[in-house]
Amino acid sequence: MEDLEEMIRRAREAMAKAYAPYSQFPVGACVRGVSGTLYAGCNVENASFPEGWCAETSALAALVLAGEQRIEAAVVVTAGDEPCSPCGGCRQRLSEFAAPDTPILLCFGEDGRQATTIGELLPLAFDGHLLPGAAPSGSS
Repeated sequence: MEDLEEMIRRAREAMAKAYAPYSQFPVGACVRGVSGTLYAGCNVENASFPEGWCAETSALAALVLAGEQRIEAAVVVTAGDEPCSPCGGCRQRLSEFAAPDTPILLCFGEDGRQATTIGELLPLAFDGHLLPGAAPSGSS
């Protein structure tokens, strides 16, 4: 990825700002829009657990707010000693804005890295083209 180190840096900065008082599991994410602009996000928990949102969701919301609808790459950062891939909901959200070959880098611990793609994380993704009248999404 072209600006990989900057994406990792921004995802780590976002992770440091995560609001995770319940899980004590901060997560940061950074996505690169097709414009080349980087959008970071962190997880934000809520005492009503299903009402919180993930770092990937925050980063995608920033992308959409800026007027973009496609990503070229994503980085997800956690502090643990093992790679932590996006949850099922975030895999689906990422696939909405990405092609199956979009690179996803999972960063963990001090310098752990595992590269994958959205297609590897979510094979046979549910795609918007299946919905009558819907615009096709990136995973078709």
